[in-house]
Amino acid sequence: MMLSFLDKLVKPRRMRIVCNGHPALRKRSLPIVTITPEVRELAARMIVTMLENEIVGVGLAAPQVGVNIRLIVLNTCTDSKRCAPTLSPGELLLNPQMPLALVNPELLSVSEEMDTAEEGCLSLPGISGHVTRPLRVLLSARTLEGEGLQVECGGLLSRCLQHEIDHLDGKLFYDHLDQDEQKIAAPVMKSLERREKALQ
Repeated sequence: MMLSFLDKLVKPRRMRIVCNGHPALRKRSLPIVTITPEVRELAARMIVTMLENEIVGVGLAAPQVGVNIRLIVLNTCTDSKRCAPTLSPGELLLNPQMPLALVNPELLSVSEEMDTAEEGCLSLPGISGHVTRPLRVLLSARTLEGEGLQVECGGLLSRCLQHEIDHLDGKLFYDHLDQDEQKIAAPVMKSLERREKALQ
């Protein structure tokens, strides 16, 4: 299900996803004060970029397209099984709206219970590793229509929110890897950095 605002735009263009070495990935992004047409267009282009990427992404943050504002897009529900009514309140609320853009998302609290899973990132192609994160989070955010929401999220949605909000704070999932996995990924990180800086 595509967002209704996408239908009002003429073929939103895919954007380049920046990689390790781009300064936007290490900056703390600024809050969005007003949801302007430009913000809506950026969200639309981010969704197209996420959905059309060769490596299927389930989330994308504005810094990953070189823009340091607090905007993320999500597509964690891609089939009926993941949309089943046995999920968290946040998944039940947001899954039917995917792909979805969230403005100024923040985590008001996180569970003590933790979960470890393998993660990757569109800005770190060729790198994956195991990241331990809280199992559930309490999300606060606004939709592109300006509607506020506050809801508990679990499952893949919770992990994706934490991953994307990390991007808004200038953090990469690589930072959460243990020393052994960081050491394995280091050559690829350096290669991506060299390639990215050559494009700037």
